[in-house]
Amino acid sequence: MDLARRMFMGQLARLAAGASLVPLATVAEAAINDQPPRRGGDPTKRYAMLIDLRRCIGCQACTVSCHLENDAPLGKFRTIVSQYEVDDPETGDMSTFFLPRLCNHCDNPPCVPVCPVQATYQQEDGIVVVDAERCVGCAYCVQACPYDARFINDKTQTADKCTFCTHRLEAGLLPACVESCVGGARIIGDLNDPESTIARMIAEHRDELQVLQPEKGTLPHVFYLGMDERFVDRPEAFASIWEIRGTDNEELHYEFSGH
Repeated sequence: MDLARRMFMGQLARLAAGASLVPLATVAEAAINDQPPRRGGDPTKRYAMLIDLRRCIGCQACTVSCHLENDAPLGKFRTIVSQYEVDDPETGDMSTFFLPRLCNHCDNPPCVPVCPVQATYQQEDGIVVVDAERCVGCAYCVQACPYDARFINDKTQTADKCTFCTHRLEAGLLPACVESCVGGARIIGDLNDPESTIARMIAEHRDELQVLQPEKGTLPHVFYLGMDERFVDRPEAFASIWEIRGTDNEELHYEFSGH
C-alpha cells in the first residue's frame, strides 16, 4: 500500500472512530476482531527478554542503537530508558532509578484484536509485529497498549514499535539493544530451550522477577529483575531526562511524571 493511500485510509479510520463517538479510552477494552491466528516465526520458539535492572546504568546505548538500526523518526523510540528521581521510603533521600521500556510482546496482546485490518499480529514465536503494508495508521493499537510502547511513525504513517529486532534474530544476531548494552542488562532468548541463558535465569530468580502492570492480564514477556515495586504500576515519580527539542526549540518529546 503506497503512502498516499495509507494516509487516506488512516484518515477514514479516524473519521469513522470520531463519528461513532467511541472514546479512545474504550478502544483497549473493545475487541474489533477476534484474536487472529498466529503466523510466521518459528513455532518451536518462544522469545522473551529479561532486563536485569541491577546492571542497567542508564547510558541510553540501547536507545541509540535501536534508533539507528530501525530508522525511527526524531523524537520517537522503540525502546527507551526512563530515568526517575525517587525518594527512599525509609530515609527520604533521593536516588536515581532507571527503567528500560519497550513492547512487552505479551501472550495476550491487547493491541492485536483492536486492529481493524489485522495489521498487528503475533508470530508463532510470540513476537508481536506490524504489517506496514496493511496498516492504515488509525492508532487503535497505540491507544490499546498499556505500556505506551507504540507510536505512529511520521515517515510511514503506520504503527511502529519494538519487534525484538526479529530481522536480526532470523539472521542469528542479537537485537541491537541487547548487543549494545554495555552492562549486559538485557538478555533475550528462547524460553522453550531450558539451556538458554534466559530460561536458566528465570528458573534461578523466579521469585524475584516482576512484570509491568500484571493486573492488565496481558501476560508480558519482558521480565524485570531488581525492580523497585513502586514501578510495577505507573510510578509516582518525576522524570529527570528526555526533554528533546528541535532546531527551532520546539518540544519533540518529553518523559513526564507518571508516564
